[in-house]
Amino acid sequence: MTLDLAPLPSLPDSVYPQSLLADNPAGPIVLGIESSCDETGVALVRVGPERDILLADVTASSMEEHSRYGGIIPEIASRAQLDELVPTLRAALRQAQLDLGQVDAIAVTAGPGLIGSLTVGAAAAKALALALQLPLYGVNHVIGHICVDQLVNGPLPQPALGLIVSGGHTSLLRINDIACDVVELGSTLDDAAGEAFDKVGRLLGLPYPGGPFVDKLAREGNSQAIKFPRGLANPKYAQTHAYDFSFSGLKTAVARYVETVSDNNQTLNVADVAASFAAAVADVLTAKAIAACQRENISTLVIGGGFSANSQLRELAAERAAAAGVTLRIPPLRFCTDNGAMIAALGAALYRAGIAPSRPDFPVTSTLPLSKMLV
Repeated sequence: MTLDLAPLPSLPDSVYPQSLLADNPAGPIVLGIESSCDETGVALVRVGPERDILLADVTASSMEEHSRYGGIIPEIASRAQLDELVPTLRAALRQAQLDLGQVDAIAVTAGPGLIGSLTVGAAAAKALALALQLPLYGVNHVIGHICVDQLVNGPLPQPALGLIVSGGHTSLLRINDIACDVVELGSTLDDAAGEAFDKVGRLLGLPYPGGPFVDKLAREGNSQAIKFPRGLANPKYAQTHAYDFSFSGLKTAVARYVETVSDNNQTLNVADVAASFAAAVADVLTAKAIAACQRENISTLVIGGGFSANSQLRELAAERAAAAGVTLRIPPLRFCTDNGAMIAALGAALYRAGIAPSRPDFPVTSTLPLSKMLV
């Protein structure tokens, strides 16, 4: 596994102004543990009166061990997390210059995710909470992808619209209160956006995970070269699937195109395929998100999840949000993939709101509903 010990302010210094730290020298500290898939993330957040401050964020990844298999192997992921959770915790405490005795609450991913991986993180968090006699929050990993934006851009306005785009989820959320009131407006009916990228990457012979490689290749191609379909974009779906997504048909269209080119002994322009495919995904995601903002009378859109790192998605979202008068918030790239900061951020939001912690024997679940912040 590789341990990311990059110093925190790889973000602009203004993100963590020293004045805020000085104004809140003794605010409660929340420890966040994330282990829903192949990363092991640990972060520490200081709860502020108006905004929270990230003190440490360390992630260990086992991605290299999975790449040879072309996908995540759950047993490998959970065994790697068993090995790396304690070293990652120690590294985070060193980065924050704190010890466990200074922690006031613990938050850990309770779902969704891989059961084995979730169990590793939850067991560690329960042991720490029991030993230190601290409140423990079993939180929703997916909502954390939105909540982490508060560490950078401050509290979310109420309401806000959240677009979750990752390997396992593509959903539109109405966020009335990030701590207690999130409503899922719609989701993917089949493949998630990130999942579709990985599958298309495999079709094009790219390494795993395919998403970043397709994104890089797309920047070299012509996004107008091939007219791929836009799932559920036809006006006839405006009433039945206004907030839903579908990428399975698009993935099939790419497969058929590649097959046709091969059957005709033509040269496949891989960059054009990647660019046209990526443009189709970004088009649907941004069009539906902006339309949802207008229909729900919401002026702030937050995009989170691993696929929010995609360059075409970011550029098109910025363009369309500006045209529609919608404020766009997307966390920096380091917070797009799974990390402890997003779990600590959600734990801090629950702590500040005075939400009662989870029961000590709370279960982990691979299918935690997106409307449920706390287990």
